Amino acid sequence: MKKFRKVLDGLTTSSPGGTIGSPSCGSAAGTPTSAPTPREIDVQETLASENFQLCKTVRHGFPYQPTALAFDPVQKILAIGSRSGGVRILGRPGVDCFCQHESGAAVLQLQFLINEGALVTACADDTLHLWNLRQRRPAVLHSLKFNRERITFCHLPFQSKWLYVGTERGNTHIVNIESFILSGYVIMWNKAIELSTKTHPGPVVHLSDSPKDEGKLLIGFEGGTIVQWDLRAKKADFRIYYDEAIHSASWHHEGKQFMCSHSDGSLTLWNLRNTTKPFQITFPHGKIQKDGRKESCKPILKVEYKTSRNSSEPFVIFSGGLSYDKAGRRPALTIMHGKAMTVLEMDYPIVEFMALCETPYNNEVQEPYAVVVLLEKDLIVVDLTQSTFPVFENPYSMDIHESPVTCTAYFADCPPDIIPILYSIGAKHKKTGYSHKEWPIAGGTWTLGSHTYPEIIITGHADGSIKFWDASAFTLQMLYKLKTSKVFEKPKPGEGRAADLVEEDPFAVQMVSWCPQSRIFCVVGISAHIILYRFSKYDANTQIVALEVRLQCDAEDVITPSENENNPCFSEPGSHSPQPHHQYPVSPGSRTPEGAKDSVPCLKVKDRVVRVPPGYQSDLVIQLLWVDGEPPQQITSLDINSAYGLLAFGNCNGLAVVDYLQKTVILCMSTLDLYGATDPYQRLTRSPRRNRQSTSEHCMRGLSNLYSDSKKRIRTSYQSLTELTDNQQSIDMERSKSPTSVHYPTSLHNDPRVLPEPVASLRASHCSPVFYLLDNVKGPGRKLSLPTDLKTDLDHVNGHCTSPTSQPCSAGKPRVPMGPEGPRLTRRGPGRPPFRKAQSAACMEISLPVSHTEGHASRRAMLQQLHGVTMYSHDEHHTTTSYCWNERESRENSFSRSRSSSVSSIDRDTKEAITTLQFGESYGRKSDALPTPCLWVGTSLGVVLLIPLSIPIDQEERMEEPVAIGPSGAVQMLKGSVLRFAFLDCMGVLIQSPYEVWRDLNAPEDPDRPRRRKLVHFSPSSSQDAYGEGHLAVVCSERQAKVFIMPLQTCLFVHNITESSFVLRADVVSVCNSVCLACFCANGHVMTLSLPSLRPLMDVNYLPLTDMRIARTFCFTNGGQALYLSSPTEIQRITYSQEMCDNLQEMLGELFTPIETPEAQNRGFLKGFFGGNAHTFDREELFGEAAAGKASRSLAQHIPGQGGVEGMKVAAGGAVGELARARIALDERGQRLGELEERTALMMTSAETFSKHAHELMLKCKDKKWYQF
Repeated sequence: MKKFRKVLDGLTTSSPGGTIGSPSCGSAAGTPTSAPTPREIDVQETLASENFQLCKTVRHGFPYQPTALAFDPVQKILAIGSRSGGVRILGRPGVDCFCQHESGAAVLQLQFLINEGALVTACADDTLHLWNLRQRRPAVLHSLKFNRERITFCHLPFQSKWLYVGTERGNTHIVNIESFILSGYVIMWNKAIELSTKTHPGPVVHLSDSPKDEGKLLIGFEGGTIVQWDLRAKKADFRIYYDEAIHSASWHHEGKQFMCSHSDGSLTLWNLRNTTKPFQITFPHGKIQKDGRKESCKPILKVEYKTSRNSSEPFVIFSGGLSYDKAGRRPALTIMHGKAMTVLEMDYPIVEFMALCETPYNNEVQEPYAVVVLLEKDLIVVDLTQSTFPVFENPYSMDIHESPVTCTAYFADCPPDIIPILYSIGAKHKKTGYSHKEWPIAGGTWTLGSHTYPEIIITGHADGSIKFWDASAFTLQMLYKLKTSKVFEKPKPGEGRAADLVEEDPFAVQMVSWCPQSRIFCVVGISAHIILYRFSKYDANTQIVALEVRLQCDAEDVITPSENENNPCFSEPGSHSPQPHHQYPVSPGSRTPEGAKDSVPCLKVKDRVVRVPPGYQSDLVIQLLWVDGEPPQQITSLDINSAYGLLAFGNCNGLAVVDYLQKTVILCMSTLDLYGATDPYQRLTRSPRRNRQSTSEHCMRGLSNLYSDSKKRIRTSYQSLTELTDNQQSIDMERSKSPTSVHYPTSLHNDPRVLPEPVASLRASHCSPVFYLLDNVKGPGRKLSLPTDLKTDLDHVNGHCTSPTSQPCSAGKPRVPMGPEGPRLTRRGPGRPPFRKAQSAACMEISLPVSHTEGHASRRAMLQQLHGVTMYSHDEHHTTTSYCWNERESRENSFSRSRSSSVSSIDRDTKEAITTLQFGESYGRKSDALPTPCLWVGTSLGVVLLIPLSIPIDQEERMEEPVAIGPSGAVQMLKGSVLRFAFLDCMGVLIQSPYEVWRDLNAPEDPDRPRRRKLVHFSPSSSQDAYGEGHLAVVCSERQAKVFIMPLQTCLFVHNITESSFVLRADVVSVCNSVCLACFCANGHVMTLSLPSLRPLMDVNYLPLTDMRIARTFCFTNGGQALYLSSPTEIQRITYSQEMCDNLQEMLGELFTPIETPEAQNRGFLKGFFGGNAHTFDREELFGEAAAGKASRSLAQHIPGQGGVEGMKVAAGGAVGELARARIALDERGQRLGELEERTALMMTSAETFSKHAHELMLKCKDKKWYQF
């Protein structure tokens, strides 16, 4: 707890905009700045470092790049391995666990220890791992690393502690599961095959013990050799040599037959009585052609041979085997039952499948009831009990990536009624035709924790769809889906404007804004459009209203620091008058005499009455227009306020404010005009506009070059854009090349004009990823420019929601030659078109490298090239008077950028982007006594603007009278692009934005209760006296945070968040009944700062390497939670709250449940006598150290599992599980003893009856002669 009383008195005087020097990690605490104030600030801070701890909570979505599958038939849990070394374990809904191998090696195979609460994983680094599942967070108990051989196949018999491991050399090793030590018993490949065989049989692809005799092991080699090995006699019972390669094998439960799948699309059935030739050969999909030959077929990768009690015909299930002749045929799973053959076509390639059977014993009738099919991008379970083979409805959120995710939003502690109503609307549009049976993967236990509240996650997608997810209690369930593309006409190829739209994803969602209280929803699309939705429970016929805005800046934004730049502060407007506001009518489109498009939007809104279903219904569409053949710049910031009825948005050209109640544009102004007389920069007169026709020629080329040939594949990454280089020739050349150089077309570099020598000699210092502005540059005529095309690719790496697009690259161009005064940087070429194929946020695979000496510049250079934008920021003040810094600082903090149409340095065609907007009750001027509606504007130069609004209070006047709006000229400066605004009252309590209570505009009219707007306002404090005392404004940029007191507009606290990196995401969130500032930096650090003092509370290096996918999708929310897209198909949720970490075990599901293992069926006397002595087989006698000896130490290395606290947790979890099992065993024993007593009593009664009848019979026959019988 800390008090701040008269914090501004008696401190050293400094400028409000200035900052205190800080180390590279930021200042140790928020630094108070002195300014006169008559007020006493009394804030009690309750948050301390002990309230924060960072940990992962749960992962949602489909496992990315799956590789393996396993199922425990007793526990009924499913495990999925992935190429990145992850393992997802699924049970009943709510039971969802993610494990990660530290090595990151791909998972080759999974094996459950059935009903033992353990899992064996075999990875591509030839390591076996044993996972303990008897705890909510599984941990590795043992690992075994093979040094000389590569693992290809594993098999663990049921209720056995010996694991068979096949290798690439063809050998079979045996591992003790309990000790994870290799046995000395080895089946060498040259012993398994005949000595006369001249070729190597190939890797082991199959291992299984015979259902008839556990002492017989069936070994399948890839080359076509099959061997049944007698483990006791240590010799082969039989050997089969087949011409085609073997992919898999499966036993009949009686152990007399087995089936193999082959590379030629055939299935062979072998009988143990005669192994010289196959008992049966079938080509399920190979038809006989006219010439008598069979069609060539694809390999059958896996086959399962299962029997059923209800039918004498077995199930034969296999994947692959389709004919090569039918091009374009989708992957299929084939189910053969008797003479019936059903082909189930899949949307994606089949990775693995597995039949789910009633019994875990391989020598009993299998009775399959379902098939789990693991696809590349989906998980399907087929019901085998019905002849139509319907699919089970998947209760997991496996379709997050149905269309690539382009943005995310996270809302915690939502209104409690919003989730049920969204679910009721979304349930009407659910698919039908699913199996009526319950989901078969129903293992584990999960209970609703005590620390739960309504949470909603919103995902935007490349096809324009929006999905609302219920994220309460660590689950994720689909609530409602909205398709934004339905607002627009479908473009027809080759017609009109659609001929220019080669964009594959013109409706891609760029960012969203949602007010849960008023249920107003706003969507920003990649085609420079905004759609405003209202929620209604009723369907309606509506005419979509469209507004077209001409937001194009013609003023030159070349800037020079003004004389008062080092003392920027809020200043009162003199004779500044608001700009005239124009509403541009909807026009059908026009073209300039040169044929360039002008005053037309990128998409055509439906101009007819449309019927909209219940749910979110479009109320207004706002579109930016083409100007002089140039496409509109993408929207970089958005805010909406339902109480004001206003919507504000901005881009690199300027700011626009729309009254969505009156459907009018009330402000459309360039960023330069917003400053008025208080512009801190000196702008140059704009030179005549160059011909930009080449822009329209390339405008829709976009990211199509980044995608693979398949339009729908989402694995496209940015790795093709970058090429790492280690060449270091000199100091200048070293910094002139980014670590990930990106090459651009040479046609874009033929402008020979350069800047004046004094400007060209400047080096960047402490460059941040948005814009750069030199401080303390004295003298007239010093010009620095900013990039023209600040696209939204960058915007929300620096703020809200990152754009889903990126810059395509092609042929290279050498760097600019260096002179003695530093790099000479050229004017950029034609503007980069903003319309590109929507690059999914999921597809950003580039990791940003961090080094101790060059991480700052290299990371920034990487961001520049990924976003195709030159990125500068207003940075810290330097006390030097010359234009050159010392060599060390120059080397560490400066770099040059690629010369391209988008990546430029000191440049004339520059614009200042609007990076963040916030409506709220504040003081627009220092003289204001009461707060009024205001719009806070943050720019990419670190400038904060305050725009007061005058809104009619009466409802009727609000619908008729215009809203008065005009910039006040209030200016404040920060280092780096502004990311976030928030407001606190003088007690340190967060002030929520006012909102309108939701009302259904389509509901039937009630004459007794007319519909009126009901507004909810939050005053800065509850008492009227304190109400007039003002409030605190929190402003966070990518480099620092500041707290201002309003209406004095003076800075109370300033804190340099980072000097070695930059902030990607910042939010003011509530944690433990208080508020803090949470930041996520590009170097992977997650930080929290107290408010208002800006004391560091937590700084955790969470992600050492941050890739662009995470940067674009990371978002904080209340309650100490956050999320990001960890892979193209998965959402990772984390918490930074100590309280939630403490309660995490309670909220997670339990994987292991003590269940009695089902008893084996009684085989009967005859089957037991003639069926072999399978039950007398003792593996310990064969594989134990006493009989087989020790294996070579160089063959495999044993690695102990995690120790310390985690090991104690494992032991505790195992002890609890053992106690539970012992208790169940005692109960079962008591029950069996009771049953035994009852049976004994029945036997005694039966014996007495038998004795009585025998005595009566004896008396009856006692006196009879022998011939009387």
